[in-house]
Amino acid sequence: MSTPDADGLLAEQLLRLSRRLHRSQKRQLESIGVAITPAQSRLLRTLTHFSDSPPRMADLAARLEVVPRAVTSLVDGLEKSGCVRRVPDPANRRVTRIELTDTGRSVLRTLRDARLAAAEDILAPLSREQRETFGGLLSSLVDGTARDC
Repeated sequence: MSTPDADGLLAEQLLRLSRRLHRSQKRQLESIGVAITPAQSRLLRTLTHFSDSPPRMADLAARLEVVPRAVTSLVDGLEKSGCVRRVPDPANRRVTRIELTDTGRSVLRTLRDARLAAAEDILAPLSREQRETFGGLLSSLVDGTARDC
């Protein structure tokens, strides 16, 4: 049975692990000259979930659970770097949609590679079996359901 102190320590360890993962990914990206914020990275990944047509700013804000103004700032930066472009909605000229560019797709591949390298760095001390168990436990926490590991 866990105690509040043990649960607090576990929560702190999870936060530290998350920060370590982000720092490792950031180092991977900096080593190859890719300057992108975690929020921009999340927006690029979110764009891939809209396969039928490019999303509106409001769609992105809802999906990211942020205010529309935050999306505008992120899109401005990503547009400046050539990762996305604003395109008019063919059905409503007052609506602007956000489209991933070829540069954005390339950056997404780079981000995925950096994330995998960072994960490998973090998970290196664990055996394959430990990784599978850890993955199952994390899935239970993320999903909010208990699973047998």
